[in-house]
Amino acid sequence: MSDEKLFEELARGMAAKSGMEPAAEAPAPPSLKARLYTALIREQQATGPLEPLTDTQRAGNGLCVFEKLVTIAPVGAAQPVFYCSVCHARVLAEHLDNPPIWWPHCPYAEFKNG
Repeated sequence: MSDEKLFEELARGMAAKSGMEPAAEAPAPPSLKARLYTALIREQQATGPLEPLTDTQRAGNGLCVFEKLVTIAPVGAAQPVFYCSVCHARVLAEHLDNPPIWWPHCPYAEFKNG
């Protein structure tokens, strides 16, 4: 028996003896997921540059509408920066559990749906 299963059994047994029901697992709120995602990306940036958007797209991953705009803009784009840090979707997603964002390939929009 794995340690995880053993501890789950112990918790169930203790809950049964005390007459308490074990707490149901609830999914993390979308705003927490958004804040964690932002923190993880910023931590990744601290250890080195992010992958360029063109490489991300070539690997078959989708880009949000703003990332697509950056890739076609004639501003020497394709710099590996975290474009979400200046996007309003990030701010909304970090503060609201049902933010009004819906465009495809936006991780912050996907947190509210998943």
